[in-house]
Parts: sequence; structure tokens; C-alpha cells
Amino acid sequence: MKPFLHLFSYIAWKQRLVFWLGAIMVGLVIVMITMLSEWAAQTYRVLALQYPWFHFVIPPVGLGFTAWLTFRFFPGSERSGIPQVKTALEFADNFKETAKLISLRIAIGKMFLPIMGLLSGASVGFGGPAVHVGASVMLSLGKVIKFPPHYLEKGLILAGSAAGFAAMFSTPLAGIIFAVEEMGRTLEERISSLVLTAIIFSGVTAYALLNSYIYFEDESLIMPIGQSWFAIPLCGIIGGFLGGLFSKITIFGSRLLKRTGISMVVIAIACGGIIATVNYFSNGATVGTGYQQTKAILHSAQAMEPSYPFLKMLATCATFFSGIPSGIFVPSLATGAGIGVDLANWFPIAPASAMILLSMTAYFSGMLQTPLTSFVIVMEMTNSHEIMIPLMATAFLASGTSKLIHSVPLYLVLCEAYRLPSMCSARR
Repeated sequence: MKPFLHLFSYIAWKQRLVFWLGAIMVGLVIVMITMLSEWAAQTYRVLALQYPWFHFVIPPVGLGFTAWLTFRFFPGSERSGIPQVKTALEFADNFKETAKLISLRIAIGKMFLPIMGLLSGASVGFGGPAVHVGASVMLSLGKVIKFPPHYLEKGLILAGSAAGFAAMFSTPLAGIIFAVEEMGRTLEERISSLVLTAIIFSGVTAYALLNSYIYFEDESLIMPIGQSWFAIPLCGIIGGFLGGLFSKITIFGSRLLKRTGISMVVIAIACGGIIATVNYFSNGATVGTGYQQTKAILHSAQAMEPSYPFLKMLATCATFFSGIPSGIFVPSLATGAGIGVDLANWFPIAPASAMILLSMTAYFSGMLQTPLTSFVIVMEMTNSHEIMIPLMATAFLASGTSKLIHSVPLYLVLCEAYRLPSMCSARR
């Protein structure tokens, strides 16, 4: 009788509507960000072609100004946003501390400051910002409606972050896996269904408006058993090593810059100089999210220069160190695709399309040490179910390789900057 009464309960339906409406709102916001991001990157490329000085003047000035806005008016919105969300989950019942990491103010900054980064020629991703915006929008909506049970604060944050991820990539299944694997939380029975339905609503909203996968078209392929399967250890080890190296550089560089005490605006200007140089030598290929470059690689294995993945990695590192709101998910997929096309040209032991997808999975998994999320997101975005087993094997091999370089996952280390002193002491 109780389950029947719960089905028609006012409180239960209020909870459902908050999650569902919040998920649709998140989906709409992510669609808007996606469209603006491609416009901003293309605008920069067009202007850079018309005015040769653009590559060298705009990145330092633009990143310096964006960093100043970030830390002056939108503190807490810097960089990816996933460490802030993961940390907020650890003290979700402490509303004062949570508001410093997740809020409507931060969501506004996270929506528009990355666009400024793109207009400045940076290598900006929107995966992390989408997660941060999703969590902020969902939690803010819950507070406006005065959600009564305080334990649902975690559910709102988790649902919003996963919904943002699912909407960004139009991959509901990957959103579910991400919620469990990366955010590292087990869901209570009463909120698990609400979180899952929020992910579905958000993903469907983005899919319906864009009428296709946001990032890549369907890519059907076959990887026959035999010699081609040697591509699994090749792509897994090399992609995992480079992904782990990126994380190691990111962690070490962040700690080093923090110890110097140099102003973030000055650091951003210097990073803008690095990005300007990289953009010049790549003929503008490293500008933006990497979506267009990855799409070109998937359609033609000869689309990019051999140096592209390494220049893209450097541009992404410089963008991260600048402190502006920016994610690393989408640029990492572009880097992985570039690694794949290089390996396919140097070691043609398997179909080029398969090696590209394996390398995308490997680099992503090596960077974040999240093998499940890595192979599921690539499989969903490219409709490559035919090579699910090779993708899965490559993801776990890459994650294991990455752990030889640094044993602690990237985002877990980055969370340290946002934890309360008492929490840090308890972990020692």
C-alpha cells in the first residue's frame, strides 16, 4: 500500500518535477553553450586569417582579461569545475561552503567566460563547465523551491552534474557511468531513480534540439580478430602514457605555479603568449574545443599534421594553467584522435578509423583514469558498438598504464585546493 500512496504523494511529485524540469533547463543551457562555442572559435579563426597580428596580440590580452574577470567577479568558476563539484559533494550539508563552489553566480560565469576564452584563441573544452553548470542550476532550482529533505542536496548536485555531462555529449549512458565512476558516489535508493531520469531528460533535450549527436556522426566499422587486435596494446599503452603524462604535467604545474605566488592575471598573460605561439605553428588548428578537428580526423585520416596532438596537448595545458573557466574533456578527445591517426599512419596494423577510436579512448582513460566512462562515451558518440570489446580492453589497459605515471586520479588531486582544512587533516 505504501508504494501506491507514494506514487501519488505531493512531495514525491514535487521532487520528481524539480529533477525533471532542472534536467531540461540544464539541457537547454548546454545546447546554447555548444552553439556559442563553435561560433566563438570560428570567429577567432576568421579574424586571425584576415589580420596576421591577431594570433600574437589577442591570446595574451584576452586570457589576462578573462582571468581577471574570473577571479574578481566569479571566484569558484575557474578551470574545469569538476573538482569543485566533487568537493561540494563531500560537504553538501554545509550550505555556506557549498555556495562557494556551486551557485547560480558561478553558473553564469561558467557559461560565458569560456566563450571569452575561445574568442581569445584558447583550447577550451566544455565538458567540465557543463558538469559545473548542471550542478549549479539544479541545486539553485532546488533551493528556490525549498527542497525539504537536506539529504537530497547530494542528489541535486549529482543529478545536475551528470545531466550536464550527458547533455554536453548527448550520451545518457555515459552520463550514468560518469555519475558513479568519476563523482564516486553510491546513490541512495530514494534518489537513484530521480538522478537517472534527470540524466535521460537532459540528454534527450540536447539530442532533440540538435537532432543528432552533438560531437560526431555515426561511425560504423569492423575490427576483425587477428593482426588488427595488436592495435589494442599499441593504442592503449601509448595513449594511456600520454594521457597520464598530461595529468602529471597538470598536477605538477599547478602546484609549482601556486608556490610562486605570481598573480593569476600575470600567469594568464604568459599562458596566452604560449597559446599564441602554438596557434601560429599549428595554423590555428589548436584553437577552440577540437570538435571540428576531431570530426575531420574521423572522416579523413590525413586531415591533421603529425604534430597536431602534441600541440593541442600543449595548448590545453596552457589554457588550464591560465585559470580561466575551461574543461579538458573535448580537447582530450581531439588529442586522442590526433594520436590515433599518427599511429595508424606509422603502424598500419588495423583500420585507421578503429585505431583513432581506440586512441581517443586510451588518452581519455589515461588522463582521468576512468576506463568505464572513457569507452562508453566514445562508443555512444560514434555508434561504434561493433568494437565495444576492443574499446573496453584499451580503456582498462590505458588506465593501468597511467597509474604507473601517477597513482592518484587527476580530479582527486585537484580537489585538494577546495577542501576545508579540517577535511585535509582528516585525510592525512
